[in-house]
Amino acid sequence: MSARTFLVAHGAWSAGWAWKKMHPRMAAAGHRLITPTYTGLGEREHLANPSIDLETHVQDVLGVIKFEQLDDFVLIGHSYGGMVATVVADRVPERISRLVYLDAFVPRDGQAMIDLLSAENAARVQAVLESGEWRLPSNPIPPDTSAEDARWLQSLRLPQPLKTLQTPVRLRNGDTKIPRTYVYYTRTAPADPFRPFAERARRERWDYHELDSSHSAHITAPDALMDLLSSLVA
Repeated sequence: MSARTFLVAHGAWSAGWAWKKMHPRMAAAGHRLITPTYTGLGEREHLANPSIDLETHVQDVLGVIKFEQLDDFVLIGHSYGGMVATVVADRVPERISRLVYLDAFVPRDGQAMIDLLSAENAARVQAVLESGEWRLPSNPIPPDTSAEDARWLQSLRLPQPLKTLQTPVRLRNGDTKIPRTYVYYTRTAPADPFRPFAERARRERWDYHELDSSHSAHITAPDALMDLLSSLVA
């Protein structure tokens, strides 16, 4: 199996730190894993401000691709990161060998993330907007997360800038021609927003997989996730 580079567009409230369990597993398999952090989150929280939107986070990832001189790599979008990854793939399709959505949002042209949320979650976002806040507090941590990991997550997660959820995706090239994989995590939350994208992937005959995991397999099921990612590039 040849060594590959994986670049992660991480989820909301999260950052590169959340992928720490995957780094040694990727290295042991001979791969390179790059996990940049978006502006305003994680170690870049000092840059948080109300103007941060989806395009800010797209530029964060495009900057890594440019300055790390990445080519022929696998782009992963997890959760909200599916929004980011979709736009990044539209901007630099020639550099990406495969686009992998891990329990992620897959927008069409003109859709914002708020358009893709369940009614319950969209109402929650709307309530925060009406309160005058510019950041959204994090969702509850999945119940199968270990106590130690839950403490770790709760200590480092930060509120998500709301404009990132309101920015419509603008795709210059239409539906991508890059090979796409969708991985649906089957331990779903009651308000599961990802089933429609799993169904779309099956309907459109993408490479489709399911994982017995809650929403953050890179934390709760890293070995299973590593096995699956390895199989994609074998």
